[in-house]
Amino acid sequence: MSHPKADEKLIIANCSGFFGDRLSAAREMVEGGPVHVLTGDYLAELTMAILLKDTLKDPDRGYARTFLTQMEEIMGQCLEKGIKVVSNAGGLNPAALAQKLEEIADQLGLHPKIACITGDNLMENLEDLQGQGEAFVHMDKNMSLKQAGAVPITANAYFGGWGIAEALKQGADIVVCGRVADAALAVGPAAWHFKWRQTDWDRLAGAYAAGHVIECGAQATGGNYSFIDEVPSFRNVGFPIAEIFSDGSFVITKHPNTGGLVSTGTVTAQLLYEIAAPAYLTPDVTVHFDTLTLEDQGNHRVLASGVCGAPPPATAKVCINTLGGHKNSMTVVLTGLDIEKKAKIVEDTLFDSIGGKDQFQTVDVQLIRSDKCDPPSNDEAFAFLRITVVDPEAKRASRFSNNLVELVLASIPGFTITSPPGKATQTVVHWPSLMSMERLTQVVEIRGQKLEVQCAAPDAEPVDVHPKKIRLPAVPEGPMVQAPMGRVFATRSGDKGGNANLGVWAKTPEAFAFLREFLTPEKLKELLPDCAPYEIERFELANLLAVNFYIHGILGDGVAASFRSDPQAKTLGEYLRAKVIEMPASIVPHA
Repeated sequence: MSHPKADEKLIIANCSGFFGDRLSAAREMVEGGPVHVLTGDYLAELTMAILLKDTLKDPDRGYARTFLTQMEEIMGQCLEKGIKVVSNAGGLNPAALAQKLEEIADQLGLHPKIACITGDNLMENLEDLQGQGEAFVHMDKNMSLKQAGAVPITANAYFGGWGIAEALKQGADIVVCGRVADAALAVGPAAWHFKWRQTDWDRLAGAYAAGHVIECGAQATGGNYSFIDEVPSFRNVGFPIAEIFSDGSFVITKHPNTGGLVSTGTVTAQLLYEIAAPAYLTPDVTVHFDTLTLEDQGNHRVLASGVCGAPPPATAKVCINTLGGHKNSMTVVLTGLDIEKKAKIVEDTLFDSIGGKDQFQTVDVQLIRSDKCDPPSNDEAFAFLRITVVDPEAKRASRFSNNLVELVLASIPGFTITSPPGKATQTVVHWPSLMSMERLTQVVEIRGQKLEVQCAAPDAEPVDVHPKKIRLPAVPEGPMVQAPMGRVFATRSGDKGGNANLGVWAKTPEAFAFLREFLTPEKLKELLPDCAPYEIERFELANLLAVNFYIHGILGDGVAASFRSDPQAKTLGEYLRAKVIEMPASIVPHA
Protein backbone atom coordinates (compact mmCIF):
# COMPACT_ATOMS: atom_id res chain seq x y z
CA MET A 1 0.00 0.00 0.00
CA SER A 2 1.43 3.39 -0.98
CA HIS A 3 1.23 6.34 1.37
CA PRO A 4 -1.68 8.71 0.64
CA LYS A 5 0.64 11.71 0.88
CA ALA A 6 3.55 10.23 -1.07
CA ASP A 7 3.95 13.41 -3.13
CA GLU A 8 4.70 15.41 0.04
CA LYS A 9 7.58 13.27 1.31
CA LEU A 10 11.01 14.55 2.31
CA ILE A 11 13.73 11.99 1.58
CA ILE A 12 16.45 11.97 4.24
CA ALA A 13 19.44 9.65 3.82
CA ASN A 14 21.96 8.99 6.56
CA CYS A 15 25.58 8.25 5.63
CA SER A 16 27.24 7.80 9.04
CA GLY A 17 26.39 6.14 12.34
CA PHE A 18 29.64 6.87 14.17
CA PHE A 19 33.07 8.50 13.79
CA GLY A 20 34.84 5.85 11.71
CA ASP A 21 31.89 4.60 9.66
CA ARG A 22 32.19 3.69 5.96
CA LEU A 23 33.92 6.60 4.23
CA SER A 24 32.31 5.93 0.85
CA ALA A 25 28.77 5.97 2.24
CA ALA A 26 28.22 9.70 1.58
CA ARG A 27 28.96 9.30 -2.12
CA GLU A 28 26.91 6.09 -2.29
CA MET A 29 23.85 7.84 -0.84
CA VAL A 30 24.14 10.87 -3.13
CA GLU A 31 24.63 8.78 -6.26
CA GLY A 32 22.40 5.81 -5.43
CA GLY A 33 19.00 7.42 -5.90
CA PRO A 34 16.77 10.41 -5.06
CA VAL A 35 17.76 12.23 -1.86
CA HIS A 36 16.65 15.63 -0.52
CA VAL A 37 18.75 15.77 2.67
CA LEU A 38 21.96 13.94 3.55
CA THR A 39 22.66 13.53 7.27
CA GLY A 40 25.66 12.16 9.12
CA ASP A 41 25.96 11.22 12.80
CA TYR A 42 29.55 11.18 14.08
CA LEU A 43 29.26 11.75 17.83
CA ALA A 44 29.02 9.62 20.94
CA GLU A 45 29.95 10.31 24.55
CA LEU A 46 33.42 8.83 24.06
CA THR A 47 33.90 10.65 20.75
CA MET A 48 33.72 14.00 22.54
CA ALA A 49 36.69 12.96 24.69
CA ILE A 50 38.60 11.78 21.61
CA LEU A 51 37.96 15.11 19.89
CA LEU A 52 39.19 16.91 23.00
CA LYS A 53 42.60 15.25 22.54
CA ASP A 54 42.59 16.69 19.03
CA THR A 55 42.01 20.21 20.34
CA LEU A 56 44.87 19.83 22.83
CA LYS A 57 47.19 19.20 19.87
CA ASP A 58 45.62 21.93 17.75
CA PRO A 59 42.91 24.31 19.04
CA ASP A 60 41.57 24.66 15.48
CA ARG A 61 40.53 20.99 15.46
CA GLY A 62 37.94 19.16 17.56
CA TYR A 63 35.68 18.06 14.69
CA ALA A 64 35.28 14.82 12.68
CA ARG A 65 37.91 15.25 9.98
CA THR A 66 36.55 12.35 7.92
CA PHE A 67 33.54 14.54 7.14
CA LEU A 68 35.83 16.91 5.23
CA THR A 69 37.06 14.03 3.08
CA GLN A 70 33.48 13.06 2.30
CA MET A 71 32.39 16.61 1.51
CA GLU A 72 35.33 17.21 -0.79
CA GLU A 73 34.04 14.24 -2.78
CA ILE A 74 30.33 15.13 -2.91
CA MET A 75 29.94 18.87 -2.33
CA GLY A 76 29.57 19.63 -6.02
CA GLN A 77 27.00 16.90 -6.59
CA CYS A 78 24.96 18.01 -3.58
CA LEU A 79 24.79 21.60 -4.83
CA GLU A 80 23.93 20.46 -8.35
CA LYS A 81 21.14 18.18 -7.13
CA GLY A 82 19.85 20.53 -4.44
CA ILE A 83 20.70 18.12 -1.62
CA LYS A 84 20.99 19.76 1.79
CA VAL A 85 23.69 18.37 4.12
CA VAL A 86 23.15 18.31 7.89
CA SER A 87 25.69 16.79 10.28
CA ASN A 88 26.91 16.87 13.87
CA ALA A 89 30.50 16.40 12.65
CA GLY A 90 31.31 19.78 14.23
CA GLY A 91 31.88 18.05 17.57
CA LEU A 92 33.65 20.47 19.90
CA ASN A 93 34.39 23.03 17.18
CA PRO A 94 31.64 23.47 14.56
CA ALA A 95 32.89 26.94 13.64
CA ALA A 96 36.32 25.57 12.70
CA LEU A 97 34.70 22.83 10.62
CA ALA A 98 32.56 25.41 8.81
CA GLN A 99 35.72 27.39 8.02
CA LYS A 100 37.44 24.28 6.64
CA LEU A 101 34.39 23.60 4.46
CA GLU A 102 34.59 27.15 3.11
CA GLU A 103 38.23 26.52 2.17
CA ILE A 104 37.34 23.28 0.38
CA ALA A 105 34.53 25.05 -1.47
CA ASP A 106 36.94 27.77 -2.61
CA GLN A 107 39.39 25.14 -3.88
CA LEU A 108 36.58 23.45 -5.81
CA GLY A 109 35.23 26.73 -7.17
CA LEU A 110 31.91 26.21 -5.37
CA HIS A 111 29.80 28.69 -3.42
CA PRO A 112 27.60 26.89 -0.87
CA LYS A 113 25.92 28.67 2.02
CA ILE A 114 27.46 27.05 5.09
CA ALA A 115 25.92 27.40 8.55
CA CYS A 116 27.22 26.24 11.89
CA ILE A 117 25.28 25.86 15.13
CA THR A 118 27.03 26.65 18.39
CA GLY A 119 26.04 27.16 22.00
CA ASP A 120 26.05 23.53 23.08
CA ASN A 121 29.65 23.69 24.35
CA LEU A 122 29.29 24.89 27.95
CA MET A 123 32.95 24.82 29.00
CA GLU A 124 33.50 28.54 28.42
CA ASN A 125 30.54 29.43 30.66
CA LEU A 126 30.98 26.66 33.18
CA GLU A 127 31.86 28.84 36.16
CA ASP A 128 29.05 31.25 35.42
CA LEU A 129 26.52 28.43 35.06
CA GLN A 130 27.67 26.82 38.29
CA GLY A 131 27.58 30.18 40.02
CA GLN A 132 23.86 30.46 39.26
CA GLY A 133 23.18 27.36 41.35
CA GLU A 134 23.63 23.64 41.03
CA ALA A 135 23.31 23.74 37.26
CA PHE A 136 24.33 20.17 36.54
CA VAL A 137 22.64 17.25 38.31
CA HIS A 138 23.71 13.68 37.56
CA MET A 139 20.89 11.81 35.81
CA ASP A 140 21.36 8.59 37.80
CA LYS A 141 22.97 9.63 41.08
CA ASN A 142 20.94 12.78 41.80
CA MET A 143 24.15 14.55 42.68
CA SER A 144 25.43 17.95 41.62
CA LEU A 145 28.76 18.41 39.87
CA LYS A 146 30.06 20.35 42.88
CA GLN A 147 29.04 17.57 45.28
CA ALA A 148 30.84 15.00 43.14
CA GLY A 149 34.02 17.08 43.10
CA ALA A 150 34.40 16.21 39.42
CA VAL A 151 36.41 18.40 37.07
CA PRO A 152 34.89 18.46 33.57
CA ILE A 153 37.03 18.27 30.46
CA THR A 154 34.01 18.51 28.15
CA ALA A 155 30.45 19.66 28.80
CA ASN A 156 27.99 19.71 25.92
CA ALA A 157 24.23 20.13 25.99
CA TYR A 158 22.06 18.10 23.64
CA PHE A 159 20.24 20.49 21.31
CA GLY A 160 17.10 19.76 19.34
CA GLY A 161 16.27 20.42 15.72
CA TRP A 162 15.02 24.02 15.69
CA GLY A 163 18.46 25.55 15.16
CA ILE A 164 18.88 23.32 12.10
CA ALA A 165 15.43 24.35 10.86
CA GLU A 166 16.39 28.04 11.22
CA ALA A 167 19.66 27.53 9.35
CA LEU A 168 17.82 25.88 6.46
CA LYS A 169 15.24 28.66 6.51
CA GLN A 170 18.10 31.12 6.05
CA GLY A 171 19.12 29.27 2.89
CA ALA A 172 21.94 27.09 4.20
CA ASP A 173 23.15 24.32 1.89
CA ILE A 174 25.34 22.71 4.55
CA VAL A 175 24.64 22.79 8.30
CA VAL A 176 27.25 21.58 10.78
CA CYS A 177 26.40 21.20 14.44
CA GLY A 178 28.01 20.23 17.68
CA ARG A 179 26.16 18.07 20.21
CA VAL A 180 22.62 17.90 18.92
CA ALA A 181 20.43 14.90 19.70
CA ASP A 182 21.29 12.31 17.05
CA ALA A 183 17.73 12.12 15.72
CA ALA A 184 17.47 15.92 15.57
CA LEU A 185 19.50 15.75 12.35
CA ALA A 186 16.33 14.45 10.67
CA VAL A 187 13.85 16.51 12.68
CA GLY A 188 15.32 19.92 11.80
CA PRO A 189 15.00 19.41 8.03
CA ALA A 190 11.48 17.94 8.38
CA ALA A 191 10.29 20.82 10.57
CA TRP A 192 11.75 23.32 8.08
CA HIS A 193 10.39 21.59 4.98
CA PHE A 194 6.84 21.06 6.28
CA LYS A 195 6.74 24.34 8.27
CA TRP A 196 5.80 22.54 11.48
CA ARG A 197 5.16 24.46 14.68
CA GLN A 198 6.97 23.74 17.93
CA THR A 199 3.75 22.31 19.36
CA ASP A 200 3.09 19.85 16.52
CA TRP A 201 3.87 17.06 18.96
CA ASP A 202 2.74 14.07 16.90
CA ARG A 203 4.51 15.23 13.73
CA LEU A 204 7.72 15.97 15.63
CA ALA A 205 7.46 12.62 17.41
CA GLY A 206 7.20 10.84 14.08
CA ALA A 207 10.27 12.61 12.72
CA TYR A 208 12.23 11.83 15.88
CA ALA A 209 11.28 8.16 15.58
CA ALA A 210 12.47 8.23 11.94
CA GLY A 211 15.69 9.95 12.97
CA HIS A 212 16.25 7.40 15.73
CA VAL A 213 15.90 4.55 13.24
CA ILE A 214 18.41 5.94 10.72
CA GLU A 215 20.87 7.61 13.12
CA CYS A 216 23.05 4.50 13.52
CA GLY A 217 23.53 3.90 9.82
CA ALA A 218 23.40 0.29 8.66
CA GLN A 219 22.04 -0.96 12.00
CA ALA A 220 18.61 -0.21 10.50
CA THR A 221 19.33 -2.07 7.26
CA GLY A 222 20.47 -5.48 8.45
CA GLY A 223 23.64 -4.61 10.35
CA ASN A 224 23.89 -6.18 13.83
CA TYR A 225 20.58 -7.94 13.16
CA SER A 226 19.87 -11.08 15.20
CA PHE A 227 18.22 -13.19 12.50
CA ILE A 228 21.23 -13.25 10.19
CA ASP A 229 19.65 -15.82 7.86
CA GLU A 230 17.00 -13.26 6.87
CA VAL A 231 19.61 -10.84 5.49
CA PRO A 232 20.11 -11.58 1.76
CA SER A 233 23.68 -10.27 1.76
CA PHE A 234 26.06 -8.52 4.13
CA ARG A 235 28.11 -7.24 1.19
CA ASN A 236 27.75 -3.51 0.53
CA VAL A 237 24.96 -3.10 3.07
CA GLY A 238 22.93 -0.07 2.04
CA PHE A 239 22.62 2.84 4.45
CA PRO A 240 19.12 3.83 5.63
CA ILE A 241 16.70 6.32 4.11
CA ALA A 242 13.69 7.87 5.84
CA GLU A 243 10.92 9.18 3.63
CA ILE A 244 9.11 11.53 6.02
CA PHE A 245 5.57 12.76 5.30
CA SER A 246 3.83 15.93 6.41
CA ASP A 247 1.80 14.14 9.10
CA GLY A 248 4.95 12.69 10.73
CA SER A 249 4.57 9.18 9.37
CA PHE A 250 7.55 7.78 7.51
CA VAL A 251 8.92 4.93 5.42
CA ILE A 252 12.31 3.37 6.11
CA THR A 253 14.07 2.02 3.03
CA LYS A 254 17.46 1.88 1.27
CA HIS A 255 18.80 2.42 -2.21
CA PRO A 256 18.21 -0.38 -4.74
CA ASN A 257 21.00 -2.80 -5.63
CA THR A 258 22.55 -2.65 -2.17
CA GLY A 259 23.03 -5.38 0.40
CA GLY A 260 21.32 -5.70 3.74
CA LEU A 261 17.64 -5.79 4.65
CA VAL A 262 14.85 -3.42 5.60
CA SER A 263 11.99 -5.22 7.34
CA THR A 264 9.72 -4.71 10.32
CA GLY A 265 12.34 -6.73 12.20
CA THR A 266 15.30 -4.50 11.37
CA VAL A 267 13.25 -1.37 12.12
CA THR A 268 11.99 -2.84 15.41
CA ALA A 269 15.53 -3.71 16.43
CA GLN A 270 16.72 -0.14 15.87
CA LEU A 271 13.70 1.38 17.62
CA LEU A 272 14.70 -0.65 20.70
CA TYR A 273 18.33 0.49 20.55
CA GLU A 274 19.63 2.56 23.47
CA ILE A 275 16.24 3.44 24.94
CA ALA A 276 14.83 3.10 28.44
CA ALA A 277 11.10 3.73 28.90
CA PRO A 278 8.87 3.78 25.79
CA ALA A 279 8.39 7.51 26.46
CA TYR A 280 11.59 8.61 24.71
CA LEU A 281 12.74 12.04 25.89
CA THR A 282 14.18 14.45 23.34
CA PRO A 283 14.88 18.22 23.50
CA ASP A 284 11.82 19.00 21.33
CA VAL A 285 9.19 16.36 22.14
CA THR A 286 8.51 13.24 24.18
CA VAL A 287 8.14 10.38 21.71
CA HIS A 288 5.94 7.46 22.69
CA PHE A 289 7.44 4.45 20.94
CA ASP A 290 4.64 2.24 22.25
CA THR A 291 2.09 4.05 20.04
CA LEU A 292 3.51 3.52 16.57
CA THR A 293 2.51 0.90 14.03
CA LEU A 294 4.88 -0.81 11.58
CA GLU A 295 3.73 -2.17 8.24
CA ASP A 296 5.97 -4.09 5.87
CA GLN A 297 5.31 -2.81 2.34
CA GLY A 298 7.73 -5.23 0.66
CA ASN A 299 10.78 -4.42 -1.44
CA HIS A 300 12.74 -3.19 1.60
CA ARG A 301 10.11 -0.63 2.63
CA VAL A 302 8.54 -0.34 6.09
CA LEU A 303 5.87 2.24 6.91
CA ALA A 304 5.69 3.64 10.46
CA SER A 305 2.61 5.61 11.46
CA GLY A 306 0.53 6.65 14.44
CA VAL A 307 3.41 7.93 16.56
CA CYS A 308 2.14 10.08 19.43
CA GLY A 309 4.10 12.93 20.95
CA ALA A 310 3.86 15.06 24.08
CA PRO A 311 5.70 18.14 25.35
CA PRO A 312 9.42 17.62 26.06
CA PRO A 313 11.00 17.74 29.51
CA ALA A 314 12.03 21.08 30.97
CA THR A 315 15.63 19.90 31.27
CA ALA A 316 18.28 19.15 28.68
CA LYS A 317 20.72 16.29 28.84
CA VAL A 318 24.32 17.43 29.17
CA CYS A 319 27.19 15.13 28.24
CA ILE A 320 29.97 15.84 30.73
CA ASN A 321 33.28 13.98 30.60
CA THR A 322 35.67 14.15 33.54
CA LEU A 323 39.15 12.74 34.07
CA GLY A 324 39.30 9.59 36.17
CA GLY A 325 42.19 7.53 37.46
CA HIS A 326 44.88 5.79 35.41
CA LYS A 327 43.90 2.30 34.28
CA ASN A 328 46.13 -0.66 33.47
CA SER A 329 44.98 -4.13 32.54
CA MET A 330 46.77 -7.43 31.94
CA THR A 331 45.38 -10.82 30.95
CA VAL A 332 46.90 -14.14 31.99
CA VAL A 333 46.15 -17.26 29.96
CA LEU A 334 45.23 -20.22 32.17
CA THR A 335 45.31 -23.63 30.51
CA GLY A 336 43.98 -27.11 31.17
CA LEU A 337 43.20 -28.46 34.61
CA ASP A 338 42.52 -26.67 37.92
CA ILE A 339 41.63 -23.33 36.34
CA GLU A 340 40.15 -21.78 39.48
CA LYS A 341 43.12 -22.88 41.63
CA LYS A 342 45.55 -21.43 39.11
CA ALA A 343 43.62 -18.16 39.01
CA LYS A 344 43.74 -17.84 42.79
CA ILE A 345 47.47 -18.54 42.89
CA VAL A 346 48.16 -15.83 40.31
CA GLU A 347 45.94 -13.27 42.01
CA ASP A 348 47.25 -13.96 45.53
CA THR A 349 50.94 -14.03 44.63
CA LEU A 350 50.70 -10.93 42.46
CA PHE A 351 49.11 -8.70 45.08
CA ASP A 352 51.19 -10.20 47.90
CA SER A 353 54.36 -9.27 45.98
CA ILE A 354 53.32 -5.62 45.57
CA GLY A 355 51.86 -4.91 48.99
CA GLY A 356 48.18 -5.79 48.58
CA LYS A 357 45.18 -4.51 46.69
CA ASP A 358 44.55 -1.60 49.07
CA GLN A 359 47.29 0.52 47.52
CA PHE A 360 45.18 0.96 44.37
CA GLN A 361 42.05 3.06 44.00
CA THR A 362 40.23 0.18 42.31
CA VAL A 363 41.05 -3.45 41.54
CA ASP A 364 38.92 -5.61 39.25
CA VAL A 365 39.61 -9.32 38.71
CA GLN A 366 37.62 -11.38 36.24
CA LEU A 367 38.03 -15.08 35.42
CA ILE A 368 36.67 -15.70 31.93
CA ARG A 369 35.96 -19.38 31.32
CA SER A 370 36.25 -20.28 27.67
CA ASP A 371 38.05 -23.59 28.30
CA LYS A 372 36.56 -26.97 27.39
CA CYS A 373 36.79 -30.37 29.01
CA ASP A 374 38.99 -32.73 26.97
CA PRO A 375 39.81 -29.84 24.60
CA PRO A 376 40.08 -30.73 20.90
CA SER A 377 42.73 -28.01 20.35
CA ASN A 378 45.27 -26.05 22.38
CA ASP A 379 43.27 -22.82 22.12
CA GLU A 380 40.15 -24.53 23.42
CA ALA A 381 41.96 -25.35 26.67
CA PHE A 382 42.34 -21.64 27.49
CA ALA A 383 40.66 -19.58 30.19
CA PHE A 384 41.58 -15.95 30.82
CA LEU A 385 42.28 -14.10 34.05
CA ARG A 386 41.94 -10.36 33.43
CA ILE A 387 43.27 -8.12 36.20
CA THR A 388 42.69 -4.36 36.06
CA VAL A 389 43.87 -1.67 38.42
CA VAL A 390 42.95 2.02 38.55
CA ASP A 391 44.92 4.58 40.49
CA PRO A 392 45.34 8.37 40.61
CA GLU A 393 49.10 7.89 40.16
CA ALA A 394 50.06 6.87 36.63
CA LYS A 395 53.41 5.40 37.71
CA ARG A 396 51.88 3.08 40.26
CA ALA A 397 49.29 1.81 37.81
CA SER A 398 51.96 1.38 35.12
CA ARG A 399 54.29 -0.61 37.42
CA PHE A 400 51.50 -3.12 38.00
CA SER A 401 52.00 -4.75 34.59
CA ASN A 402 55.75 -5.15 35.20
CA ASN A 403 55.00 -6.77 38.55
CA LEU A 404 52.79 -9.32 36.82
CA VAL A 405 55.46 -10.14 34.21
CA GLU A 406 57.91 -10.93 37.01
CA LEU A 407 55.76 -13.97 37.88
CA VAL A 408 56.12 -15.58 34.45
CA LEU A 409 58.75 -18.18 35.51
CA ALA A 410 57.78 -18.40 39.16
CA SER A 411 54.08 -19.20 39.19
CA ILE A 412 51.59 -21.62 37.69
CA PRO A 413 52.38 -24.14 34.94
CA GLY A 414 51.76 -22.85 31.43
CA PHE A 415 51.90 -19.20 32.58
CA THR A 416 51.57 -16.88 29.59
CA ILE A 417 50.12 -13.41 29.00
CA THR A 418 48.27 -11.90 26.04
CA SER A 419 50.34 -8.71 25.75
CA PRO A 420 53.61 -7.16 26.92
CA PRO A 421 53.56 -4.80 29.89
CA GLY A 422 52.23 -1.37 29.04
CA LYS A 423 51.73 2.06 30.52
CA ALA A 424 48.54 3.00 32.28
CA THR A 425 46.11 5.24 30.45
CA GLN A 426 43.96 7.91 32.03
CA THR A 427 40.28 7.03 32.10
CA VAL A 428 37.52 9.35 30.98
CA VAL A 429 34.45 9.19 33.19
CA HIS A 430 31.10 9.92 31.55
CA TRP A 431 28.96 12.07 33.85
CA PRO A 432 25.46 12.35 32.29
CA SER A 433 23.60 15.27 33.77
CA LEU A 434 20.58 17.53 33.37
CA MET A 435 20.18 21.29 33.35
CA SER A 436 17.31 23.67 32.68
CA MET A 437 16.46 24.26 29.03
CA GLU A 438 15.91 27.94 29.83
CA ARG A 439 19.66 28.41 30.28
CA LEU A 440 20.44 27.22 26.76
CA THR A 441 20.42 29.07 23.45
CA GLN A 442 21.33 27.74 20.02
CA VAL A 443 23.33 30.18 17.92
CA VAL A 444 23.02 29.85 14.14
CA GLU A 445 25.97 31.41 12.30
CA ILE A 446 25.63 31.89 8.53
CA ARG A 447 27.50 34.32 6.28
CA GLY A 448 28.62 36.49 9.18
CA GLN A 449 25.12 36.69 10.68
CA LYS A 450 24.25 35.25 14.09
CA LEU A 451 20.72 34.23 15.00
CA GLU A 452 19.63 32.97 18.40
CA VAL A 453 17.13 30.14 18.80
CA GLN A 454 15.72 29.49 22.26
CA CYS A 455 15.88 25.88 23.42
CA ALA A 456 12.98 25.88 25.87
CA ALA A 457 9.75 24.63 24.31
CA PRO A 458 6.69 26.89 24.48
CA ASP A 459 4.33 26.37 27.39
CA ALA A 460 1.84 23.66 26.56
CA GLU A 461 -0.81 21.62 28.28
CA PRO A 462 0.20 18.06 29.21
CA VAL A 463 -0.84 15.45 26.67
CA ASP A 464 -2.39 12.19 27.81
CA VAL A 465 -0.91 9.43 25.65
CA HIS A 466 -1.88 5.78 25.92
CA PRO A 467 0.04 2.79 24.53
CA LYS A 468 -1.38 1.22 21.42
CA LYS A 469 -3.83 -1.51 22.40
CA ILE A 470 -2.84 -4.91 21.08
CA ARG A 471 -5.08 -7.94 21.42
CA LEU A 472 -2.80 -10.79 22.38
CA PRO A 473 -3.53 -14.52 22.40
CA ALA A 474 -3.11 -16.64 25.50
CA VAL A 475 0.27 -18.19 26.21
CA PRO A 476 0.48 -21.28 23.98
CA GLU A 477 -0.20 -24.57 25.70
CA GLY A 478 0.93 -28.04 24.74
CA PRO A 479 4.36 -29.73 24.60
CA MET A 480 7.43 -27.83 25.76
CA VAL A 481 10.90 -28.07 24.24
CA GLN A 482 14.31 -26.82 25.19
CA ALA A 483 15.96 -24.47 22.72
CA PRO A 484 18.19 -21.38 22.67
CA MET A 485 16.14 -18.19 23.12
CA GLY A 486 17.63 -16.86 19.89
CA ARG A 487 15.82 -19.46 17.81
CA VAL A 488 12.61 -17.58 18.58
CA PHE A 489 13.54 -14.10 19.84
CA ALA A 490 15.69 -11.27 18.50
CA THR A 491 17.55 -8.70 20.58
CA ARG A 492 19.31 -5.36 20.32
CA SER A 493 21.45 -3.98 23.16
CA GLY A 494 23.62 -0.93 23.73
CA ASP A 495 25.09 1.54 26.20
CA LYS A 496 23.56 4.60 27.83
CA GLY A 497 26.52 6.02 29.74
CA GLY A 498 27.09 3.65 32.66
CA ASN A 499 23.81 1.85 32.01
CA ALA A 500 22.79 -0.62 29.32
CA ASN A 501 19.57 -1.44 27.55
CA LEU A 502 18.51 -4.84 26.27
CA GLY A 503 15.51 -5.00 23.95
CA VAL A 504 13.94 -8.39 23.19
CA TRP A 505 11.21 -8.94 20.60
CA ALA A 506 9.16 -11.74 19.12
CA LYS A 507 8.04 -12.33 15.54
CA THR A 508 4.53 -13.56 16.40
CA PRO A 509 1.86 -12.56 18.94
CA GLU A 510 1.94 -16.11 20.36
CA ALA A 511 5.69 -15.91 20.99
CA PHE A 512 5.30 -12.47 22.56
CA ALA A 513 2.55 -13.77 24.86
CA PHE A 514 5.08 -16.28 26.19
CA LEU A 515 7.91 -13.71 26.32
CA ARG A 516 6.04 -11.10 28.34
CA GLU A 517 5.05 -13.68 30.95
CA PHE A 518 8.37 -15.51 31.06
CA LEU A 519 11.07 -12.82 30.89
CA THR A 520 10.84 -10.81 34.10
CA PRO A 521 13.78 -8.87 35.59
CA GLU A 522 14.22 -11.74 38.05
CA LYS A 523 14.35 -14.31 35.25
CA LEU A 524 16.80 -12.13 33.32
CA LYS A 525 19.11 -12.05 36.34
CA GLU A 526 18.83 -15.82 36.60
CA LEU A 527 19.71 -16.30 32.93
CA LEU A 528 22.48 -13.67 32.96
CA PRO A 529 24.09 -13.95 36.42
CA ASP A 530 26.54 -11.12 35.74
CA CYS A 531 23.52 -8.78 35.56
CA ALA A 532 22.21 -9.94 38.94
CA PRO A 533 23.91 -7.25 41.10
CA TYR A 534 22.24 -4.41 39.20
CA GLU A 535 18.84 -2.76 39.34
CA ILE A 536 16.85 -3.71 36.24
CA GLU A 537 13.75 -1.92 34.95
CA ARG A 538 11.42 -3.62 32.49
CA PHE A 539 9.15 -1.92 29.95
CA GLU A 540 6.65 -3.38 27.51
CA LEU A 541 6.12 -2.26 23.93
CA ALA A 542 3.29 -4.56 22.89
CA ASN A 543 2.95 -2.78 19.54
CA LEU A 544 6.45 -4.02 18.67
CA LEU A 545 5.92 -7.40 20.40
CA ALA A 546 8.84 -6.37 22.58
CA VAL A 547 10.08 -5.90 26.11
CA ASN A 548 12.97 -3.61 26.99
CA PHE A 549 15.25 -3.91 30.00
CA TYR A 550 17.28 -1.03 31.40
CA ILE A 551 20.21 -2.25 33.49
CA HIS A 552 21.51 0.43 35.84
CA GLY A 553 25.24 0.73 36.50
CA ILE A 554 26.44 -2.37 34.65
CA LEU A 555 28.94 -0.33 32.60
CA GLY A 556 30.33 1.57 35.57
CA ASP A 557 31.39 5.10 34.61
CA GLY A 558 30.85 4.62 30.88
CA VAL A 559 32.67 3.05 27.96
CA ALA A 560 36.13 4.54 28.60
CA ALA A 561 36.15 3.57 32.28
CA SER A 562 34.24 0.27 32.18
CA PHE A 563 35.85 -2.99 33.31
CA ARG A 564 33.69 -5.17 31.07
CA SER A 565 35.09 -6.92 28.00
CA ASP A 566 32.23 -5.29 26.09
CA PRO A 567 32.05 -1.77 27.57
CA GLN A 568 29.26 -0.70 25.19
CA ALA A 569 26.98 -3.71 25.90
CA LYS A 570 26.79 -4.54 22.20
CA THR A 571 26.98 -8.28 22.89
CA LEU A 572 24.51 -8.44 25.76
CA GLY A 573 21.57 -9.33 23.51
CA GLU A 574 23.37 -12.16 21.72
CA TYR A 575 24.51 -13.48 25.12
CA LEU A 576 20.85 -13.78 26.13
CA ARG A 577 19.90 -15.41 22.82
CA ALA A 578 22.44 -18.17 23.46
CA LYS A 579 20.69 -19.22 26.67
CA VAL A 580 18.72 -22.48 26.47
CA ILE A 581 15.25 -22.27 27.99
CA GLU A 582 12.06 -24.31 27.95
CA MET A 583 9.47 -22.93 25.52
CA PRO A 584 6.19 -24.07 23.95
CA ALA A 585 7.03 -26.25 20.96
CA SER A 586 4.44 -24.38 18.89
CA ILE A 587 6.51 -21.16 18.88
CA VAL A 588 9.86 -22.80 18.05
CA PRO A 589 10.60 -23.18 14.33
CA HIS A 590 11.17 -26.80 13.30
CA ALA A 591 10.67 -28.01 16.89
